[in-house]
Amino acid sequence: MNEVRHAGFWIRFVASFLDTLFLALPVAIVIYFLSDGNWFDFSQYQQNLQMAMSGNAKALTSQPQMSMKWELLFEFAVLIVTMVFWRRWRGATPGKKFVHIKIVDANTHKDIDNKQAITRSIGYIVSTLALLIGFLMVAFREDKRGLHDLLAGTVVIYDEEAVKPLLDI
Repeated sequence: MNEVRHAGFWIRFVASFLDTLFLALPVAIVIYFLSDGNWFDFSQYQQNLQMAMSGNAKALTSQPQMSMKWELLFEFAVLIVTMVFWRRWRGATPGKKFVHIKIVDANTHKDIDNKQAITRSIGYIVSTLALLIGFLMVAFREDKRGLHDLLAGTVVIYDEEAVKPLLDI
């Protein structure tokens, strides 16, 4: 068996950023229009931004109103879209695919199952609520696993099959 290379913090950060652009942002745009603008008070956000740019210290005193119904629909839609990519692309989302990394079972290094995918997605919430420490763990652990990986029994590794053709160039 080939040696497994764990994906570290920065490569995973880049993949996450790309997924925000290519997955979450399009879903957010669709949800915003489906909500007829009721999901998020964009005008309040623009007003706060203008106040902040003019140096007004009270810019953040009033936050835009959000509809919990539309927020939950957005979160659920992102979860479903992400899981579809994980299943279709064997543990990768577009961002992970672009940087040649994938999520696998921590013990077998085989594709993750639906239970692991759901647990990992819920683990993102836990990693976030724990002051992002769940994500920062990746930078300090030898196996590069975050809290969400530990909860789901997963690990993010380099997809050597995807990288191999690039090495032959």
